[in-house]
Amino acid sequence: MEETLGAWEVFKDAIFWVIEWFHSWCGDWGLAIVFITIVFRLLIFPITSRQFKSSYKMQKLQPQLKEIKEKYKDDPQRQQQETMNLYKEAKFNPLAGCLPMLLQMPIFIALYQVLQELPTRIGSTESVSFYTLVPNLTVSPGTVFSEQGILAVMPYVIMLLLFAASLVIPMLLQPNSDRNTRVMMIIMSVMMLFFGWQVPAGVLLYWDVSSYLGVAQQQISRMRMKRKDELAEEAVVDVTPVKVSVDRAERKARPKKKR
Repeated sequence: MEETLGAWEVFKDAIFWVIEWFHSWCGDWGLAIVFITIVFRLLIFPITSRQFKSSYKMQKLQPQLKEIKEKYKDDPQRQQQETMNLYKEAKFNPLAGCLPMLLQMPIFIALYQVLQELPTRIGSTESVSFYTLVPNLTVSPGTVFSEQGILAVMPYVIMLLLFAASLVIPMLLQPNSDRNTRVMMIIMSVMMLFFGWQVPAGVLLYWDVSSYLGVAQQQISRMRMKRKDELAEEAVVDVTPVKVSVDRAERKARPKKKR
């Protein structure tokens, strides 16, 4: 247990060292968090690209899934069986999209703790800001509101709303998402508003930048995959032989020679 805690502290120290290095280079703690977020997104892109492919495949399968659901609506067991058969035939794993989120959780928790400890680590809270936009990244919106009032909390509220919207925007960019998915994501966004109200603003800044970078990466990947599918379909059309129907003209009888 002590070894695990020791490794976790080393991990947190490494994150703080990277943030501190970026701060020494750019002179702003908020910008340092933005930089470490960009680096992290680039590092995990090979994994998140699998998530994007999984999401794209899921979107393509939606019409068939709806058809199965409607056809076997009175037989849940058969519906599940046919759904699994469709996934197997399409070589689709519905759990593949969970891996990137699981990989982000350790750094998210570690960053949360590092930002809470930041005043102690640097010995000051006055300079822990994002230029003049966010005065203090180590406090939560709820704390700012209770201590300084509604005007002081407005920059934090904007970050909080961006944080919640980052969950809804990917869903809006997928027109084939079903009603249950939309309702679930809206409920999750509301829950995230309560969660974000209690976390340090630096964590909100990290999550905002990470989420919108992810949305941009997803849209670029989606356009590339869609274009790849279109080229594949064009190639199939090009190599398909064209059937030509040739009607032979009726043979006329040869005129007989007169003897």
